[in-house]
Amino acid sequence: MLLRLSGEGPLHRQVYAALRRGILAGELPAGSRLPSTRELAQDMALSRTTIQLAYEQLLAEGYLEGRVGSGTYVGAGLQLEAAQAPAAEAAGVEPRWGAAGRRVLEVARPLLRSRADGRPRPRWDFRTGLPALAEFPHERWRRHLGRRARSLALEVYDYGPAEGSPALRAAIAGYLRRSRGLACTPEQVVIVNGSQQGLDLVARLLLDEGDVALVEEPGYEGARNAFLFAGATVEPVRVDDEGLDIEAAPASARRARLVHVTPAHQYPRGSILSLPRRLALLQWAEHTDAYVIEDDYDGEFRFNGRPLAPLQALDRGGRVLHLGTFSKVMFPALRLGYLVVPAALARAVRRAKSLMDGGNAALEQEALAEFIDSGGFERHLRRARAAAAERRRTLLEAIERHLGERVEVVGTDAGLHVLLRLRGWSTAQGHALARRAFAQGVGLYPATPYYARPPREAEFVLGYAALNRPQIRFGIQRLAALVDEGADGSRRR
Repeated sequence: MLLRLSGEGPLHRQVYAALRRGILAGELPAGSRLPSTRELAQDMALSRTTIQLAYEQLLAEGYLEGRVGSGTYVGAGLQLEAAQAPAAEAAGVEPRWGAAGRRVLEVARPLLRSRADGRPRPRWDFRTGLPALAEFPHERWRRHLGRRARSLALEVYDYGPAEGSPALRAAIAGYLRRSRGLACTPEQVVIVNGSQQGLDLVARLLLDEGDVALVEEPGYEGARNAFLFAGATVEPVRVDDEGLDIEAAPASARRARLVHVTPAHQYPRGSILSLPRRLALLQWAEHTDAYVIEDDYDGEFRFNGRPLAPLQALDRGGRVLHLGTFSKVMFPALRLGYLVVPAALARAVRRAKSLMDGGNAALEQEALAEFIDSGGFERHLRRARAAAAERRRTLLEAIERHLGERVEVVGTDAGLHVLLRLRGWSTAQGHALARRAFAQGVGLYPATPYYARPPREAEFVLGYAALNRPQIRFGIQRLAALVDEGADGSRRR
């Protein structure tokens, strides 16, 4: 018997895999007798122990059966599996997708994540969503983790509440009351694995197949994806310098069940939702029996005055679900966010969370609760806000010096990114510029993925929190040199 070994892994696993493959493919029919371990070992110039280990695994899994005094045989009842195996294992077979699977493949776009495409990160990377990781108080965080690991009761190592650690929920409720004027109880706080899970959770609970959900135009693609995944019809609503204009919503908005907004710092345009627009949005939600997801992804970073009170603070009808994350103020790998839900929804959201994943990692939650309660989180936030303000100033000065009137910058009063509009350049020319910039070590990201309909002129979202001031200056200087070369890459005279 000749077996084709893969050359990967221990020899007994290679023999096992080769025999299993032959059985499933029908090359070794059910009931056929295999050589003895001694015979096969001699034929393949392997040790008998290697063959014995392979046979024992196949016997344990039911592929082989031993007959006393007769030998080892391919097990009975494998013909159906053998007949189907080639088709099941063939490369490129189209799976039979469910409705959600088809929506993911046909409509939903992958989120722009750091290192998600496998390429090395550019040296001067203006990608959004990256905080200043080097300036996070790592040693303090390690002390919190270590202290909580040493002092946790045995009960904490069991499955915890799906809605999150009581200590963390209480800490978050207290922080939001102190810093944002958001009135909530710990029972209204649900811990999620990042803001994207929060969006998915709300969409599954509040949307039926075919319901209308509204998103900002341009807007966060993660919200659009979550609504599409839930089977909703997604309608974009125009955003201008005052944020989302609910009065400009399409006629279908009268049937909408859910709207996603980023009022503190619109993503990606950067505008702040004005008070008249906030009141109009809440009134619309009341009249249409809809809910509002307030995505407060970087609302802590406001550079002119204190952070604005959340939309939820104005809500008197229980229509706003406030979504927050620690990815921008701490680090993305923490994978902890939170939902503050109206009291009437809290029980259902807690139950839904238990169905999705059963809860979050306990140690990180307990450490984060201690970090917040000790005052360390807010001290870190004050330092991070001051550092971001310096970087923002450096970015705007560099843009003014090197790009000047050739660009327009919007969304500069808050957040950790700005929107750069390149005057006179088409979106296609902007994409070509981004590719040339990447080749020169500058991470430049077009805003096109955030639009349902591409903008007339090339726009780019520039995140700056993860870059130091010299990196910002040099990155913009290098970008300006590429712009000087023109849309076709040939330097202008």
